[in-house]
Amino acid sequence: MIQILIDNPLLLLFIVLAVGYAIGRIKIKGSSLGVAAVLFVGLAAGALHPDLELPDIIFLLGLVIFVYTVGLSSGPGFFSSFRRKGLRDNLFVVGMLTLAALITIAAHFILGLKATITAGMFAGSLTNTPALAGLLDTIRNTAPAGQLDQLLTEPVIGYSVAYPMGVLGMILAVAIMQRLFKVNYSVEAKKMGGFHLVEQDLYTQTVRVTRSETVGASLRELRQRYNWNVVFGRLQRGDEISLATGDTVLQLNDLLSIVGTPDDVQTAVPILGELTDIHLEFDRSQYDYRRIFVSNPAVVGRRLSELRLPQEHGAIVTRVRRGDIDLLAHGDTMLELGDRVRVVSRRKDLSEVSHLFGDSYKALSELNLLSFGLGLTLGLLLGLVPIPLPGGVVFKLGFAGGPLIVALVLGAIGRTGPLVWNLPYSANLTLRQVGLILLLAGIGIRSGYTFFTTFAQSGGISIFLAGTIITCVTAFVTLWIGYKVLKIPYGMLIGMLSALQTQPAVLGFALEQSENELPNIGYALVFPIATIVKILFAQLLLTLLP
Repeated sequence: MIQILIDNPLLLLFIVLAVGYAIGRIKIKGSSLGVAAVLFVGLAAGALHPDLELPDIIFLLGLVIFVYTVGLSSGPGFFSSFRRKGLRDNLFVVGMLTLAALITIAAHFILGLKATITAGMFAGSLTNTPALAGLLDTIRNTAPAGQLDQLLTEPVIGYSVAYPMGVLGMILAVAIMQRLFKVNYSVEAKKMGGFHLVEQDLYTQTVRVTRSETVGASLRELRQRYNWNVVFGRLQRGDEISLATGDTVLQLNDLLSIVGTPDDVQTAVPILGELTDIHLEFDRSQYDYRRIFVSNPAVVGRRLSELRLPQEHGAIVTRVRRGDIDLLAHGDTMLELGDRVRVVSRRKDLSEVSHLFGDSYKALSELNLLSFGLGLTLGLLLGLVPIPLPGGVVFKLGFAGGPLIVALVLGAIGRTGPLVWNLPYSANLTLRQVGLILLLAGIGIRSGYTFFTTFAQSGGISIFLAGTIITCVTAFVTLWIGYKVLKIPYGMLIGMLSALQTQPAVLGFALEQSENELPNIGYALVFPIATIVKILFAQLLLTLLP
């Protein structure tokens, strides 16, 4: 049987993927390893025979696809995070990662570890696979041929031994500090309504205009004057129904439909007039509405105001559904592939508007190989550029850092001329999952045999204890300073901790505890910078430590 697996590496790959996925779904007290279990199954499989391995191309392909898709999806959130207190929060995470690196350096000298094992232990205690991948890439490009296999295995030893407590330690810290701080997640969520990543309870009400101070003013003027976060839909004046646009000037007794959260609508209604029992949105005799998929690349990466829907198509967009979240549609809302827009238009114009947005689920399943391939090419070329560091050391971003940085920039840009850089939401998630499992399987199978044969000689117990200290100290200090000193909402803070850890299991535990999307906000806020810093720190540990 083993000889069959040696002769058929693809068969070995899919066995490891299937078994790893099944084990990763096993929950112990609400938590599981997720796809990270593929790494451990790969290690176990690789330990069966020294000739069991996968071609390098599988590992490298998984690496570049994983980091590139992560960067594309995180790009807009990364650059927008520097508004409000995003810069402070990102600097805070960099400080906590610096603390983890300093503890790692102390362990290196106290235990007398090899630099390769120390760097892998740093990546494992923070469960950061891209950092490990960056280490292996650097070693592959610089190590002497005769020592290559051994040097490639040592970071994996440090990573794999420190990894289990990297997960459990973070979860334990979240649970303990949550109880100590007596966190009320629901109260926190209500205070964070300004973030549009949180599911909004949107509803529609119809108001009769009775306040004289609003008569003669346009809806655009009123929205700016009172800073309303609402969208206006239909307007009825007498027996005539029309669409309410920013240029609409109100008159007494106009009926106006308003879309927004209950609090925002209740803020706007008294200024305009009074609520009525009439529901203009139910009248579909002249104007109808439809959910339309955004699949036309020509409108992707553009703001709704640029499309001039009211002027050129007699239509307005009131809501945008992105993933599983409904958002209010404002003029500065930028469309992405896979969005579902709720359009209000005359019945006869709905087909034309649907054609404008594309409305093709099939098209969303197709990958634009031109932009995807070009973006990855730019990322790989950037990864080859040598960057000089103090002491004569030359650093390269490699297959991990180069595609990630390029993807962050392209994800934020959205489009360049006719090229749309972003991927459909579902395609991005699928490619990310495929890339990650190829990466984990490749690492595990290649290193399994050497890992188990050299574990005892490499001080496995000491590495385990040192990794536990790195993880737990970093987690508890992050939660204490973030909550008590910086006053970051705990739900957002544990999402930031999950990004600092780059651990889906920790993020999943955080979401289960909070029962809202605040952890996802924190995760998106700092994930890109946390990933970049961990890749950089791991390689600095590898190259600078004796």
